[in-house]
Amino acid sequence: MNAELPKAEELNLPQAFLLLATNDSDGKPEIPVFALRTTLAGAILAELERIGAIELRGKHVRDTGTSPETDFQRELDLIRHKSRPHTPRRWVSMLEGRSEVQRVYESMASLGIVEQVGEKHLGLFRTMRYPEKDHVPEAALLQKLEAALTDTRIAPRVPESTDAGPGSPEEGAAATAKPAAKGPDARTLALIALLEAAGLLPKLFPTADRVWADELAKDYWPARAVEDELRMIRLAEEEKATL
Repeated sequence: MNAELPKAEELNLPQAFLLLATNDSDGKPEIPVFALRTTLAGAILAELERIGAIELRGKHVRDTGTSPETDFQRELDLIRHKSRPHTPRRWVSMLEGRSEVQRVYESMASLGIVEQVGEKHLGLFRTMRYPEKDHVPEAALLQKLEAALTDTRIAPRVPESTDAGPGSPEEGAAATAKPAAKGPDARTLALIALLEAAGLLPKLFPTADRVWADELAKDYWPARAVEDELRMIRLAEEEKATL
């Protein structure tokens, strides 16, 4: 393994998603291109939220005012300087595109994780593929995901309550409850939700408990935005086919 190659946990969410969504051998997407582009857009939002640059306030995505270092500064600036706020689904539809996918692939190629291969049509390079060059990062990702999906002793994430004051029933229950097993980190949960939204989770982990996977993935707003956008795309295609 290249000494400069990042560990799995150092890959950003778009890189991790795209790596898992690409066939190791031929470098082609494991899902339809429209689903790949849409989910990658959701992964960009998820990454910006993970580093604290954006958040969901009510129904709209908002800039938090912080300036963390990110590979997605252009997308952050777009959100930050938009004249009016947009919903998560609207941002997914605005960010999805071939150029975004290409840029993330190229970032992984520069790290030595995938290899850039061009296919010629009529003497010109028209199609780029990105077969795997080093399996270590993906293997580490799969191991972490499998651990989260198989350990059903883990308590699912729940919002923190601010209503449990001294002497309250909530405080008493918390004091007597047995500590739950340590759950997966927020990055792993985000990746599970994105893979579920893209329809990739059953392909990668066919024996995983579907109910448990849904429990881990639920209520994650970037993944919900991906699901909503994919639903609209499929409806549009169905309507087009009936014309």
